[in-house]
Amino acid sequence: MIVCFDIGGTAIKGAVAYAPDDIRAFPRRPTPGDDFAAFVETLRAVIAESGGTPACVSISIAGVIDPDTHRAIVANIPCIHGRTLAADLTEALGLPVIVANDADCFAIAEASIGAGQGHRVVFGAIMGSGVGGGLVIDGKLINSDGGFAGEWGHGPVAATTAGHPPVSIPPIPCGCGLKGCVDATCSARGMEKLHSFLHGETFTSEEIISAWQNGDPMAARTIEILVDIIASPLALVINVTGATIVPVGGGLSNSPELLEAIDTAVKARILRRFDRPLVVPATCRVEPGLIGAALLGLRVSGEAP
Repeated sequence: MIVCFDIGGTAIKGAVAYAPDDIRAFPRRPTPGDDFAAFVETLRAVIAESGGTPACVSISIAGVIDPDTHRAIVANIPCIHGRTLAADLTEALGLPVIVANDADCFAIAEASIGAGQGHRVVFGAIMGSGVGGGLVIDGKLINSDGGFAGEWGHGPVAATTAGHPPVSIPPIPCGCGLKGCVDATCSARGMEKLHSFLHGETFTSEEIISAWQNGDPMAARTIEILVDIIASPLALVINVTGATIVPVGGGLSNSPELLEAIDTAVKARILRRFDRPLVVPATCRVEPGLIGAALLGLRVSGEAP
């Protein structure tokens, strides 16, 4: 038995896992973002709820573990940012602790029990309030000891001219400090900024997608340009990694029509030819970060292959 967590800036989701198909979630608890002692006590309370001593504790976080320093980079939870998180929590809880990035946990969940089953190379892409991803090869995360692999959302690579007819797109500032990242331009927030730039109107990403599906020409133009921008970086990821399936999670993945449009555009820009969908909706729709954390913990404890 292991205890696993999916920890975000707002909520801590915990569960006890006995096997990949036996993961029992506990009620969510607020994340103590500024108080490490309170943070530890919240984890300890969930562990106590499990009713036993877990073989390990496995945690998914919305951040990165630097593979050189082992320190956590977590912008939205100040009390764990900069800490050697696995070591600090191992000492505080008296149990072995594994910490992984949430997109990596999403990717391992999809590769193991989701849309990526049966594929040797799986690239799990997140398209929501941010753009991220994780890479799994032969059932194993590339970021086995932390790291930045899969972060295709960052880097100044978003096209500055897109669409038919083409229009100039300004490089949008990104939260990482760069400009022109896929994250800044093609996330849900990026879609909203793109629509505002093109049409001078402020709508949510959900409203833009709904208007597009209902035939609105301005929304259609926004989606066309977004698809044109995002398809090339994703095609390059596929060419470089050799991924044969790209499960997509996050809020934008709730539109099958949007994923179909991205799939068509990506397949036209890669070297390998596919006569089937390549960019597909994730099938672990509920708490994939928690599922991925559970799978990683169960593997370490010897309860999963």
